[in-house]
Amino acid sequence: MMTRDEAYVLVTERIPQRNLVSHCVAVEAIMEALARDFGLDEAETARWGLAGLLHDLDYAETAEDFERHGIVSAELLSGLVDEGIVHAVLAHAGKAPRVSMMDKALYAADPTTGFIVAAALIRPEKKLAAVEVDALKKRWKEKAFARGASREQMAACSELGLERDEFLAISLAAMQERSAELGL
Repeated sequence: MMTRDEAYVLVTERIPQRNLVSHCVAVEAIMEALARDFGLDEAETARWGLAGLLHDLDYAETAEDFERHGIVSAELLSGLVDEGIVHAVLAHAGKAPRVSMMDKALYAADPTTGFIVAAALIRPEKKLAAVEVDALKKRWKEKAFARGASREQMAACSELGLERDEFLAISLAAMQERSAELGL
């Protein structure tokens, strides 16, 4: 199976925008944190992380043709990673049903990074360290805030048996741990 380093190189080769690479790293961090929270072993946590890191591999190519988003990534990843990761990548884009816990976690984690980044960027410090779960809960209700971050998709964390606030806390802590890498 592909290593994390190999996956990161592939992401940086295929995604020219630094902010999108950071998004992929943030989703990786959340996926790993969720896997640990569910008590998964190190190998399974690494698989979940790979799914997060690779989930938008085709974004630069499919941004203008979103019907292909996820499908192109799945084709690129077939044979490089296991079928569970490929399925999660398809499921996050709505191209396959969310069946596994990994599928459900990736679907919920994807928009959460943008929501949390937006919360950091409105702070004077523009740092993840300044963001608190209470602020995220307050902003949740504001439709104009982080408009692109689907509340419905984030709320799908309930499919994992997690309450929204618990999911936001896990996600925020995961991103804060990797804040240097994320540039926030």
